[in-house]
Amino acid sequence: MKAVIWTSALAFAAMAGVYFTFSGFVMRSLATLPAAQGIAAMQSINKVILSSGFMPLFWGTTLAALVLAIWGITQWGTPGATLLVTGGLLYGLGMFGITAAFNVPLNEALDAVGPTTAGAAKLWEDYLVVWTRWNHARTVASLGASDLLLAAVRAMGIT
Repeated sequence: MKAVIWTSALAFAAMAGVYFTFSGFVMRSLATLPAAQGIAAMQSINKVILSSGFMPLFWGTTLAALVLAIWGITQWGTPGATLLVTGGLLYGLGMFGITAAFNVPLNEALDAVGPTTAGAAKLWEDYLVVWTRWNHARTVASLGASDLLLAAVRAMGIT
């Protein structure tokens, strides 16, 4: 289990880095483009990401979060167990839950619009604000979950 905890802590941090990149400058860069170009670029990103190395990391970390939370529950009362449960739940809800409930539906709505159709510019303007806000939350949840796993490592005396 030691390897799963360490690997998950690093992978959760990597996911935080991906989300931070989007919040920090990718979305801001896309916002500087004319709306039709920004929409087309984000639609391309949304397609490419599905067949990229991001997806195994996304699904693998989600599964790891579930495994760690369940394992923490089975180890309840031992050092680090509550940190594992909390970290797993924070990641599961804060990364996966937000993605499924907010970012994916926003992506689907954006993908359904033609970049130059009526209303596309307004949709893009709203998308930039709302999608990025939820992405900030995914960033914080992923980093927080990583920190909780590292705290569990310390509490468990794992090196």
